[in-house]
Amino acid sequence: MTRTTKDKRGISGGISRRSLLKTGAAAAGLAAGSGAITGFPTIWAQNPITLRQFGTGVSNLNAIAEKCKEDLGITLEMTATDSDAAAQRAVTQPDSYDIADIEYWIAKKVFPAGVLQPMDVSRLTYFDKIVPLFITGKLTPDSVIAQGTAPHTVGFVEGPDSTTFAKAPTGWLTMVPTIYNADTLGIRPDLVGRPITTWADIMDPAFRGKTSILNIPSIGIMDAAMIMEASGELTYADKGNMTRAEIDKTIDFLIAAKRAGQFRAFWKSFDESVNLMASGEVIIQSMWSPAVAAVRSRGIPCVYQPLKEGYRAWGGGIGLAKHLSGAKLDAAYEYINWYLSGWVGAYLNRQGYYSAAMETAKKHMSDDEWGFWVEGKPAKGDILAPDGKVMEKAGAVRDGGSFEERMGKVACWNSVMDEDRYMVRRWNEFIAA
Repeated sequence: MTRTTKDKRGISGGISRRSLLKTGAAAAGLAAGSGAITGFPTIWAQNPITLRQFGTGVSNLNAIAEKCKEDLGITLEMTATDSDAAAQRAVTQPDSYDIADIEYWIAKKVFPAGVLQPMDVSRLTYFDKIVPLFITGKLTPDSVIAQGTAPHTVGFVEGPDSTTFAKAPTGWLTMVPTIYNADTLGIRPDLVGRPITTWADIMDPAFRGKTSILNIPSIGIMDAAMIMEASGELTYADKGNMTRAEIDKTIDFLIAAKRAGQFRAFWKSFDESVNLMASGEVIIQSMWSPAVAAVRSRGIPCVYQPLKEGYRAWGGGIGLAKHLSGAKLDAAYEYINWYLSGWVGAYLNRQGYYSAAMETAKKHMSDDEWGFWVEGKPAKGDILAPDGKVMEKAGAVRDGGSFEERMGKVACWNSVMDEDRYMVRRWNEFIAA
C-alpha cells in the first residue's frame, strides 16, 4: 500500500523519514549483515548465528524459520505460547530469548519493564513501506482512530534508552510491526438458521449452549465490550480503558449469561476454536480469520461474519531483547529487514492475516491472490493455502471484502487498561463462576 506525501511528513525533531532511511541505508551498508541496499548477503552462513524467538502460534511458524535459514543462513529457534504466557515470559525471563514476537497490547505491559531495547528506525530498510495504521493510527487520512491499545500509541519511544511511550513518531520503535487483522464472529451458517448482523447475536437465547468467546482477558474483554454496546446494555466512554464500574457491569453481565448456560466453552488457542466450530459444538463464537479458513478446509461451512458495529483488531510485531549486541544484534536487524522484504508478508496474507508492509508483499503474490486477499475481488482460480491445499474455489469472495473495508471498520483494538489488574481479577471470577 503506497503512502501519500502527507503520511511521510516525518519524524519528530524535523527529520524526515526519507532522510532517516537514506542515512540508515548508508550506515547499515557498512555493517556486516545489513543487506540494506544489495539484498541479503550470505555472511551468516559463514558465521552461524542462532536467534531465539518466542511468541504466539499465530506467527511463530516453521515455514518462516526454514525460509530465513535458506535466505540468510540465520537459524531461528521458535517457541510458541499463548498470549498471556508470552507476556509473562517477556518480563520474567528476559535472558531466555533474543526476539520477542508479541502483540502490541503485550508491548504496553512489557516495554516499560526495560527488557526490550528501542529499535533504530535508520537501520530499517522498509520502514517507509509500513502501513500508516502503525505510524499514525489511521489507515487513510480520514480514518477515525479506534479505541483500545492502538499500535501507534505504544509504537515509539523518545530515545535509545527510553521506556516511555512517545506521543508522536520518533526515530525509535518499540517493535517493528509484522502481522495484524480485524476480528469478528465466526459462524456456522448451516446451523445458526438466520442472518447474523451484530455482535449482540451471540447472546441470542436460540444459541444457548452453542456459543464461545476468547479466554484471554485483554482480548476477551474487548469482545465483551462490543457485545455489551451492541446489546444496548452499556455505552462506554472508552471501551479500551474502562472504569471499575464499567468493568463490573461487563463482568456481571457475562457471569449472568454464563450461569444461564449461554456459553459452551472459552477457548485460548487457535486449534481449540477450530475444533469447537468444526464439531458443531459451537455455532457462533469470537474467531480468527485463518481459524475460519481451517474449518472450511475440512469441507465444513464457516463464515467470518462482518458485523454492523465493526471489528476488534489486533496487531503484532518483533521486539529486540535488551541484551542483544554485536553480531547478534546485526543479525536481528537483518532478519527484521528480510521479514518486511515481502516473502513473509505474502505468506501471512495467504493465511488471512495482513502484512505490515503490503507493498513488498504484493511482489510475492500473483495478481489473483492479491485481488482475492487484499482487494476483495472474486477469485479467478482456486486460492491455495501456503501448504498448497485449496482454501477457496474460483469465484469466491473474501468474507468482509477488501483490506480497506476490513481494517477501515475497526472499532477497537485489544487493550491493556489503567485498571488492568482489577479487570483480570474480575475476568477470572467470570471464568470460574
